[in-house]
Amino acid sequence: MTRINERIRVPEVRLIDDEGNQVGVLKIADALNFAQERDLDLVEVAPEARPPVCRVLDYSKYKYEQAQKQKQARKHQQQVTIREIKFRPKIAQHDYDTKKSHVERFLRHKDKVKITIMFRGREVTHPERGTAILERLATELAEFGVVEQHPTQEGRNMTMLMAPSKAVLAGRTELSVVPAETGADGAGAAQQPTAATGSQASNGGVAGGADGGDAGATAQAAESGGDGAGASPRASVEAASTSADGAVP
Repeated sequence: MTRINERIRVPEVRLIDDEGNQVGVLKIADALNFAQERDLDLVEVAPEARPPVCRVLDYSKYKYEQAQKQKQARKHQQQVTIREIKFRPKIAQHDYDTKKSHVERFLRHKDKVKITIMFRGREVTHPERGTAILERLATELAEFGVVEQHPTQEGRNMTMLMAPSKAVLAGRTELSVVPAETGADGAGAAQQPTAATGSQASNGGVAGGADGGDAGATAQAAESGGDGAGASPRASVEAASTSADGAVP
């Protein structure tokens, strides 16, 4: 606690005036008179010095400035939270994927994550299984986190500490959406249904009997480009005949 005025109980002090100039070593009574003449306070700023250093200033203003400095210091401090996720050396793939998603979520929230592999019974004789899981996790989450503490084993537990990557701290880890594959003019998506329609029409001709001719012509038109320009009358008659024969059970 800062001592001021009469609370300063030492024989003499090194005095600094209100303009920052050193006055010298004075008796405590003389230093108090010096401050009172200027309607200011005598504040002990370096009690560990010999003799203690005191300044002449407005203590209320001094307290306000100190509070503002502390507030700014707290604002620039980043609170670090350490989460923990526990794995087993024989973890199933589904459980692994679930726990990995938790680790990724923690890293995205800029928290550190402590990953623990718990060994039971004779599993402790195969630490390489735990190391393999931790290395795999670090590789798959390399975009979101970096290994701050490499795998270390203590008793039946093996631990690894991951911290958010620079990309996460900078907010550059948004997942990108992969667009559907299309042709240069968007026609690639429409060509496949056209061929399928022709095939369905051909099958319908086999089942329908009387409409087989039209279905066969449609199938052949789809194979030749979808507009019927490459189909000849003879090809249409042959297609109709084939469909008609195919309609007989």
